[in-house]
Amino acid sequence: MSLNMNNPWLYTSIIGIFGLLLSLVAAAEESQASAPVSQQSLDDAWWTGPLLAAGAGTLPQGHALVEPYIYDVIRYGRYNNDGDERSAARTNSYGSLTFILYGVTDRFTAGLIPTFGYNSVNGGRDSSGIQIGDLSVQGQYRLTQFRPGSPIPTTSLVVQQTLPTGKYDGLGDDVSDGLGSGANTTTLALYSQYYIWMPNGRILRSRFNVSYALSDDVDVEDVSVYGTSEGFRGTAHPGDVLTINSAWEYSITREWVFAIDLIYQHDESTRVDGIQTDPATGATQRIDEDFGSAWRFGVAPAIEYNFTSRVGIIAGARWFAAGRNTSATITPVAALNMVF
Repeated sequence: MSLNMNNPWLYTSIIGIFGLLLSLVAAAEESQASAPVSQQSLDDAWWTGPLLAAGAGTLPQGHALVEPYIYDVIRYGRYNNDGDERSAARTNSYGSLTFILYGVTDRFTAGLIPTFGYNSVNGGRDSSGIQIGDLSVQGQYRLTQFRPGSPIPTTSLVVQQTLPTGKYDGLGDDVSDGLGSGANTTTLALYSQYYIWMPNGRILRSRFNVSYALSDDVDVEDVSVYGTSEGFRGTAHPGDVLTINSAWEYSITREWVFAIDLIYQHDESTRVDGIQTDPATGATQRIDEDFGSAWRFGVAPAIEYNFTSRVGIIAGARWFAAGRNTSATITPVAALNMVF
């Protein structure tokens, strides 16, 4: 398995994040060295949350959370099933998603996640403008609540329904306008969250989330995100997706937090079948293509700064190495977390 590492930004971003972490940890340790170790209280630890793993806690009744993310998915080439590079074309997929959540009760939180994006293709055709992506509707029910000294973490069941609001077929020459999947996707997830007090008294917050997404079949016409061409009429069968996410946050000071996500995704094979008609001759042929399963492993280090217990920012990058049927990507990410 190989990865295109020619762009120095990859090195500098990762080294810079870890360099900042080490300096903050050193400063915190130095300030605590002369004082007796005392256990940090939960009220003294402010969190924004890691880049990828959503929290298992629910909002108090009547409170709301708004968290807009901005990101740029940078793809460094395409890879075959063995992870060997086939081309070095680079694309930038600029996007945003926003969590808009509301505490219906203390145990149940509901909300929306709208998405937008713009694709820039090196040597190709960019998006014609900012595009609307698919919209997700989410409900989260808290099962258990963490208590200091207890081995039981906070846990929640989450159901998310993604609606096909983004363009996905009939794209013509504007292939980069395709930000949707065309599928109604149901995601079932179990979230958990736990707090660990380190030997120096600081808090390490951990999250472990597992989700499974199932999509219905999609009617496809002409040029689409599924690689079909003009004159195609048929159906796409998106594969199920398993995601496992382990995240850790270290409370360096009340305001500063280091976060890191480890993520694994496995996609079942997506299949496309139908009839391809040649627009010029009218000749038809049967299409039945199986794209094969895919997997990827990624890491996402980040730094959080919390202005208050309810407002914070986070910035970092998610890096996926090239896996089976996947390209290597690095994604700079920033988000603003606000609880009202």
